Amino acid sequence: MPGACLVLYLIARSGDRQVECRALMLRRFLETNITKTMLKVGLEMHTGPSILIIVQNLPVPFDRRVWQEAVSLRRAGFGVTVICPKKKMYTKSAEQLEGVQIFRYSMLCDADRATFAFFIEFIYCWVATFCLALKAYIHQPFQAIHACNPPDTYFALALLFRPLGIKFIFDHHDLCPEMYLAKGQARKGLLYRGLLLLERLTLRTADAVIAVNQSHREIAMRRDKIEGDKITIVRSGPPRFWSEIQAFRNECKKGRQFLVVFLGEMGSQDGIDYLLRAIRHYADTYPREVLFTLIGGGPEQHRMVEMAHQLRLDEWVTFTGRVTEEKILWQYLATADLCIAPDPFTEYGDLSTTNKIIEYLAFGKPVVAFDLTEHRRTADDAAEYVLINDHIELSIATHSLLMDEKRRQDMGRRGRRRFRDRLAWENSERELIALYSRLLLTEETLSVTVG
Repeated sequence: MPGACLVLYLIARSGDRQVECRALMLRRFLETNITKTMLKVGLEMHTGPSILIIVQNLPVPFDRRVWQEAVSLRRAGFGVTVICPKKKMYTKSAEQLEGVQIFRYSMLCDADRATFAFFIEFIYCWVATFCLALKAYIHQPFQAIHACNPPDTYFALALLFRPLGIKFIFDHHDLCPEMYLAKGQARKGLLYRGLLLLERLTLRTADAVIAVNQSHREIAMRRDKIEGDKITIVRSGPPRFWSEIQAFRNECKKGRQFLVVFLGEMGSQDGIDYLLRAIRHYADTYPREVLFTLIGGGPEQHRMVEMAHQLRLDEWVTFTGRVTEEKILWQYLATADLCIAPDPFTEYGDLSTTNKIIEYLAFGKPVVAFDLTEHRRTADDAAEYVLINDHIELSIATHSLLMDEKRRQDMGRRGRRRFRDRLAWENSERELIALYSRLLLTEETLSVTVG
């Protein structure tokens, strides 16, 4: 199988029509014989169009966006296989959940700051993913590869499968060049130009592009010259029923009058240091009637816990770590008086949609955030926006909003309504399924799918 893919890729570059026909014949032969083999050993096969989803950043089902995409496509009648890393409690090499087949590989390290670590991680994960993709194709021949970034390297893997007629869909989660800058790296230099090149190659190789927001769509069109009709916006967000959850639990406040919640990853670009400095200003200026609870994990978590201790915030701040049980997460969000998004202004942050803001709105919570483009596009008038990267303004706005209950309630109602009408997953699900229906549910595709 690997030899067939590689040979077909090399000879198909000639543009020879006869070669293309032979590639299609080989694909039919492989799929038919794989099916016979699978039936002999009693393994389950899906007879409709199938999709391979690749994600390197987080495991599924922990990565909620990828898991929602996988489950939505499976429920719509597509076969779905996911390749992802092993992390935290997701350590099984293979399992099937809700009809989705999952293959996982072990990680070597969690690169966040070291440039060399990024190279090692990308190369290792690419090779591991390629090996599992071959295994996945044997288990269930797929008609599309859906690759989520970061990194922007899986276009090369998709090219190896293209001679078999397999389409490539790029799910553009993050702007990798801007993420590189947000981690304190220089705009000039070989590495930055390399990231721009990988992004361009990935976008131009794709048969279709999925953007998480309008800013990503605009970048793809302006910087990489991708036509707008090739791009579909599929936003991230929890399901609509989140807006109906009643989970208030006064114990979350630990005796304080107010609870302010941060929810999210704790990486070098997520602004936890700004938030802690804002809390220090709050502690120096206002009464000790507020508990700040920071929910989440990540490569910067331990450093931020130490920073909070150095700033003498032990009585003001609680770090819960990563909360995997949704019931507990819902209790914090339902109990919060307001929620905070301290993401600082960087080119990356300004153009990125943070899941936490959508989750805050789902629970009808007012938001305090720096004035970033995608923050406004997400929360609209359900948030209080402050001068970018100014932790003192963040502190002042937090106190002002806590002191104005009516305003908080009005903002919360607007946010919950916006979530239901525009941001809940069900709105994005329709776009995702429509895209795959156009790409795969055609007479030609179905004629070569195993029946």
